[in-house]
Amino acid sequence: MAAEAEEYESVLCVKPAVLVYRLPPRASNRGYRAAEWQLDQPAWSGRLRITAKGSTAFIKLEDKTSGELFAQAPVEQFPGIAVEGVTDSSRYFVIRIEDGNGRRAFIGVGFVDRGDAFDFNVALQDHFKWVRQQSELARQAQDLEQGPKLDLGFKEGQTIKLSIAVRAFPS
Repeated sequence: MAAEAEEYESVLCVKPAVLVYRLPPRASNRGYRAAEWQLDQPAWSGRLRITAKGSTAFIKLEDKTSGELFAQAPVEQFPGIAVEGVTDSSRYFVIRIEDGNGRRAFIGVGFVDRGDAFDFNVALQDHFKWVRQQSELARQAQDLEQGPKLDLGFKEGQTIKLSIAVRAFPS
């Protein structure tokens, strides 16, 4: 049985209100700034769900009522290229969405509440902290298997002597 078939999808975070913005062309190599995004005119609004399957997290943007998938961003590592905070606000992020055919695009994602943005960030951090811990545990288990085996058996001709005291209990 393949390892993929054994993995299950878990929900890490759900935020009912998220705003999506088109990103203007990047003028330089400096970070993204939310102030340049026309924040009063979001391109889309809906629900954000972060799920995990194995070591990969998925940021899913879904319709609030129907649950239909609008866009999805697989996140292999965090921090990384798939999710980047903006330089001028803690409520906005740039995510790299992908379709099933390998096409990618960068979009801006914003939260109305700073607490929602914090939860989003922490959910991704916690998932990748768990991934690192699992890989460390697997590495330690492999090191134990490769190390010398502890032989606690008796060697040929080896004997031990046990002294067992028998105590009589008063009746």
